[in-house]
Amino acid sequence: MKKLESTWYNMAGVLTSIALVAGAALASVNELTKGPIEELRIKSEQNAISQVLGGGDVKVLSVDTLVWNDCPYIVSDAGDKGMAIKAIDPLNASFGGGLTIMVGFDAQGDIKGYSVLLTNETPGLGAKASTWFQQGGKGCIIGMNPGDKPLTVSKDGGNVDAITASTITSRSFLRAVNAAYGAFKSKKTGESSADGVSGATAHK
Repeated sequence: MKKLESTWYNMAGVLTSIALVAGAALASVNELTKGPIEELRIKSEQNAISQVLGGGDVKVLSVDTLVWNDCPYIVSDAGDKGMAIKAIDPLNASFGGGLTIMVGFDAQGDIKGYSVLLTNETPGLGAKASTWFQQGGKGCIIGMNPGDKPLTVSKDGGNVDAITASTITSRSFLRAVNAAYGAFKSKKTGESSADGVSGATAHK
């Protein structure tokens, strides 16, 4: 085989060919993995709904998407079991880019449970949100009702202990919980107002 001359034209042609082949390969891999990744996401959220509503067999009767301040809140109504709300911090103010959580409420708006679906927080600090606010945790919010008073950390005059050395993440998490309650209230009352959705005052 004749060796290609080392010219600008030939080098550009080779690099272009490599880029096209690599692009096609990446597109093919993305197409193959897109389905399984989506299935895992759906299964993870279904498990989270069951967990935050007390576990066991939870039948979702309806799913609605409510939007405030360009933030979507997914409301899964499970009838007597309560509602599971997928929410984020509306201000997205935490260090790692925010948390995505699932919060379960009973008919009165008391928190039955929660699950952290996605976090980019610093391991060992922000990542503690998945356990810190659970039953038995130092900042337990289970049984609280954000409708009585928006949840805030004790440092800001609230009644929830912040994660040690991670107050900003704690504020972000509680804003997401308050936002979830706002979606719960809107679904219950049929109101489309954003009142109560942003929750606690923004602290940075």
